[in-house]
Amino acid sequence: MSKAKEVLNKEIERRRTFAIISHPDAGKTTLTEKLLLYGGAIHMAGSVKARKTARHATSDWMEIEKQRGISVTSSVMQFNYNDFCINILDTPGHQDFSEDTYRTLVAADSAVMLLDGAKGVETQTIKLFQVCRMRGIPIFTFINKMDRAVKDPFDLMQELEDVLGIRSVPMNWPIGIHGDFKGVYNRQLNQIELFTNDKSHGQAIIHSNKGDVNDPIFKDLLGEPYYSKLIEDIELLDIAGDSFDLNRILKGELTPIFFGSAMTNFGVEPFLEEFLRMSPPPGDRVFDENLMEANSEDFTGFIFKIQANMNPNHRDRLAFMRICSGVFEKGMQVNHSGSGKQVRLAQPQQFLAQEREVVEKAYPGDIVGLFDPGIFRIGDVLSSLSGLEFHGIPSFPPEHFARVSAKDTMKRKQFLKGITQLAEEGAIQIYKEPDIGVEEFIIGAVGILQFDVLEHRLKNEYNVDLKLTSLNLRYARWITEIEGRPNDLNLTSTSRLVKDTKDNYVLLFENEWSIQWALDKNKGLSLRNIS
Repeated sequence: MSKAKEVLNKEIERRRTFAIISHPDAGKTTLTEKLLLYGGAIHMAGSVKARKTARHATSDWMEIEKQRGISVTSSVMQFNYNDFCINILDTPGHQDFSEDTYRTLVAADSAVMLLDGAKGVETQTIKLFQVCRMRGIPIFTFINKMDRAVKDPFDLMQELEDVLGIRSVPMNWPIGIHGDFKGVYNRQLNQIELFTNDKSHGQAIIHSNKGDVNDPIFKDLLGEPYYSKLIEDIELLDIAGDSFDLNRILKGELTPIFFGSAMTNFGVEPFLEEFLRMSPPPGDRVFDENLMEANSEDFTGFIFKIQANMNPNHRDRLAFMRICSGVFEKGMQVNHSGSGKQVRLAQPQQFLAQEREVVEKAYPGDIVGLFDPGIFRIGDVLSSLSGLEFHGIPSFPPEHFARVSAKDTMKRKQFLKGITQLAEEGAIQIYKEPDIGVEEFIIGAVGILQFDVLEHRLKNEYNVDLKLTSLNLRYARWITEIEGRPNDLNLTSTSRLVKDTKDNYVLLFENEWSIQWALDKNKGLSLRNIS
């Protein structure tokens, strides 16, 4: 084996690229911060709730995120821990930004599913879990907020099976679930870990007391009721629970469960260590019919996210690329599937949220930010080979629509630039009515909150005030076949004929009845959903 191949194999083996998925408010950004804290990437964690202070969560960089206390874009963070190189994809939990999360999951090799111990499996978790299940990636479950009163752990395990259809194996077990959390029992090491609350409110690394479950000191430390309940639970788990099976975990059939509290740091470090031990390194990827092995010396990567104005002072635009095979080097020339031309990958960057550094080399599993002069699109392939296409990124039809224009017609140029850039990021979809002037568009979004983000970003990044009118439309359907001219279609009074940015004809409908009317009244009309 050549020296270069040996280095490539070693770098792949030590990488872990994963996304954190959850329902809003389950504590995802807090957990991300604590993983960075234990990885030595930050020295003090900023509470996401403390929005009145200057310290915000490291992974939330956009101004609107700091104001509202939510994550609306997927952040990328890389750090090292115990010789592992970790790439965390922190995704928006709010359902209105789920499309960004779905795209990000395509770039991940595994997922950490975060549940609020008091609430269990919630609606947004179900949607995101289904995308992970579709991709067959391993899912590791962290049950959070154990420092508060939570559901019975056996009920939570049952919920995972009943609602998500996945069996679970607890790696540790909580002691005290009624707001009296004492620590956990580590099943593999057969030891109790009692946590000390160090008054730092989760901003610093905490230490725990560990020892064998049979050591009589723990009976005294915990007290008889807690100790007896723990012994009873352990016996029940050993008899009735699923046994640990790494193969089933890696196939996404079994999820390991960890109990802890991200806010107070209880259980975060043991979770991180076990996760790194069990989770897979970057795997092979399919481009069209071609299987690209991660350790192939041919370079491949794909664009899964585009973000404009990450640094408002520089008016920059970055394309996020997941490296799939080979070695990335700064300044390399690659084939670009979108244009069919060769491009030079200059100014590549890696991230710790809003802090960046220029990267000289990167390996499979790494996420690299590329300076984008406006040529990249989501799904583009960059490769040392030619003719590769990547079709793994899902697209979703919008469910909310609004008519938008600039309040000040003199700012038409900035308005067009802002709207176009946000559409290319995948945040919104733009439609144009054939007989309406260029100053006005219909905007489609998967979630209604995206309109707020659109208004905020156009105001703050392009200095444009929007005139935005909601439309009572709910469905977009693309015309695939038609007899005659689109303008002659027989439609209900509320339906609209528009064109997308690629000049394809699209019909926007108020309800399913209107869609059926169009199909019944227009011979030869065939429609499709974008997804």
